[in-house]
Amino acid sequence: MKSEIQILARTIYGEARGEYKKVSGGIGALIAIANVVINRAQQKTWFGQTVAEVCLKRWQFSCWNANDPNFYEISKDIIADPIFNICLTVADKVLKREWPDLTKGGDHYYSTILKKPPYWAQGKTPKCQIGQHLFFDLRKDA
Repeated sequence: MKSEIQILARTIYGEARGEYKKVSGGIGALIAIANVVINRAQQKTWFGQTVAEVCLKRWQFSCWNANDPNFYEISKDIIADPIFNICLTVADKVLKREWPDLTKGGDHYYSTILKKPPYWAQGKTPKCQIGQHLFFDLRKDA
């Protein structure tokens, strides 16, 4: 099994690597995905007790769904993309709490590319937008 840093980096890569080169996203978009994972892990709820459990929780991060095109990319033994190396650094720094929570406590997000918000976001107010992702703290907006 891969380490927590590897699993978190692969989750970041699968969920937001396309945001890295965009002006509106950049490294903040990568950090924000890691923030959501950490925030969920700290809740110690059905999301999971550890970072790895949270990342791999069924149907929570689409990049880990076997039918998602990103699953092939993040499942490779070696990911030879320089952006993945940045994701490894982000994972390490966020796990060590060396970088801030850009999501303001966010525990959910979705991409604005979607034509319709997911059911859980309807009527909820996002905490912030980073790149093409809207971030929510559903504990505070319940």
